[in-house]
Amino acid sequence: MITRSLGATLTLVLTLSATLAFAAAPKPKPTLPPQPQGAELAFVSHIQKALPPRFKSEADAERAGYFRYTNEDSSGSISYANLHWTSTDWNHPSQLWYDVHGNLLGADFSEPYVAGKPPSLWGVNPARWQYFEEHVHYILRGPNGTIIYGHATSAAKFTAAGGSLADPQAATLVKMGIAKSTAQVVRVFTFPAIWDLVVWVKPNPNGAFAWMNPLVHPSANAAHSDM
Repeated sequence: MITRSLGATLTLVLTLSATLAFAAAPKPKPTLPPQPQGAELAFVSHIQKALPPRFKSEADAERAGYFRYTNEDSSGSISYANLHWTSTDWNHPSQLWYDVHGNLLGADFSEPYVAGKPPSLWGVNPARWQYFEEHVHYILRGPNGTIIYGHATSAAKFTAAGGSLADPQAATLVKMGIAKSTAQVVRVFTFPAIWDLVVWVKPNPNGAFAWMNPLVHPSANAAHSDM
């Protein structure tokens, strides 16, 4: 999930700073109950049964092409993405999230953004899909071999520095003063404009579309690491 800590706004707000810390995903719209309704029950039931055997651990996710790109957010989630921003079906989430112990917590599904037309898929209320603006994420090498996750810059700032959103390069981050050298950049990628659906795979007493899960206990570093 991306930027879960940004609240219920439909627009991803990028600050004017060169770096921006991102957590995993947005809160669902507060006008909808967090418990699945009607046809949503079948969707939630399916993913809660189908995804855990396939993505039991972070290693399973990595073998399937996902990679970590965030820190632990305030819900206790660490996000992994596969850069496939069109979820072909409910078996193929674009993102997975794990806790600090490597337990699968939830998933994001995504579709290309079309203004005013949230997806109508799998029986899920279209109002549950959230809009995210295009932006650029990067992962850096820190001191003593540490990896710095959870930062991004706006598409406008990246292109203003001569970067290409279609083919983002580490050299642009160096030009922007974000990285000292291209060797410091582990990965840089464009997060396109999408509609995003957040759902808990781990059973959640608050509801599969709720923001927090009382069964998940964030660590002391949640939403504070590498900020």
